[in-house]
Amino acid sequence: MGVLGSRVAWAWLVQLLLLQQLAGASHVVYDDLELQAAAATADGVPPSIVDSELRTGYHFQPPKNWINAPMYYKGWYHLFYQYNPKGAVWGNIVWAHSVSRDLINWVALKPAIEPSIRADKYGCWSGSATMMADGTPVIMYTGVNRPDVNYQVQNVALPRNGSDPLLREWVKPGHNPVIVPEGGINATQFRDPTTAWRGADGHWRLLVGSLAGQSRGVAYVYRSRDFRRWTRAAQPLHSAPTGMWECPDFYPVTADGRREGVDTSSAVVDAAAAARVKYVLKNSLDLRRYDYYTVGTYDRKAERYVPDDPAGDEHHLRYDYGNFYASKTFYDPAKRRRILWGWANESDTAADDVAKGWAGIQAIPRKVWLDPSGKQLLQWPIEEVERLRGKWPVILKDRVVKPGEHVEVTGLQTAQVFLFASVIL
Repeated sequence: MGVLGSRVAWAWLVQLLLLQQLAGASHVVYDDLELQAAAATADGVPPSIVDSELRTGYHFQPPKNWINAPMYYKGWYHLFYQYNPKGAVWGNIVWAHSVSRDLINWVALKPAIEPSIRADKYGCWSGSATMMADGTPVIMYTGVNRPDVNYQVQNVALPRNGSDPLLREWVKPGHNPVIVPEGGINATQFRDPTTAWRGADGHWRLLVGSLAGQSRGVAYVYRSRDFRRWTRAAQPLHSAPTGMWECPDFYPVTADGRREGVDTSSAVVDAAAAARVKYVLKNSLDLRRYDYYTVGTYDRKAERYVPDDPAGDEHHLRYDYGNFYASKTFYDPAKRRRILWGWANESDTAADDVAKGWAGIQAIPRKVWLDPSGKQLLQWPIEEVERLRGKWPVILKDRVVKPGEHVEVTGLQTAQVFLFASVIL
């Protein structure tokens, strides 16, 4: 066969992915989007905006509507994500849930957490999953419990059946909320609990992002023995005049630049291991809409974090200088690596999002580790992505790109771009 047009080649790649999937995963091009496209065109939205073939073929994306805590359990990777089941704009947020064997092909399950109790009646916002000492997973998440104001509290959810590797049902204990904004905390800027870690004293610790005063981002530390009764530490883990800190993430990395990941609890409990790691504190800046991180030292006794670079909170090292927000890492025990997920909202207008029927994708998951210099992180797409590469030559601008060849694409002035190429069969 000769060279296929870009549309035909793209369709062929999608069909190949479908053959590899377990069932109904995220890469399907849904026919009903074409109907939405036709209706939207009539309302004046350009056809190029709503073309169903412009949906991503490899990135995680649900069938439709708006998206925004990963975990590995009994042989399955779990992705919980902020989702609006009623539309392609922010609102009606629930915890959608998909599972995968390889972080590439996903099966959508029913939502894990939906508003159902007084403590989350008006929204189930972001949070994190933690593996308890006995191997049982637990979720901490932010709930909104008032109709007139985004009053934020922290709740806990547990699996109904821990023997189910797909974790299809979650229950909320009657003692929710377990953390409330006391002691002068801004209740409307108090959210996104992190994955917890267990110290040598047997207490679990987690962070909650917040805003102190008009402009100081804060990561508050909370301690608990049982995930039910939580006490706030006297001082925050860290703070800086950057604006509100959303989606904080705090984790260890090997100090010598080795690419293997480190579980946060093991690094804290094991004194020898603690001496061989540095720590990363990442925050998502609500006002600027990007993530930044610092590398530093964690004082376990004082429960304080100190960046190695005193100006690190001003320099703003970033995972990604494109559209990349609300990122979250998790430790993968199966391959002893730390994996980074991040969300991209595609930069379309709300009107365009409604017209095309979806908004937001997850970036390709990446493995992250510390550069041997100790000054910044390094990252690379997870090894499973290699399975998506075909054996056929690729045509880019009438040029055959050979396997392993590096080709510079010039003339681009955008923050991010999708590249279309043809495949020779």
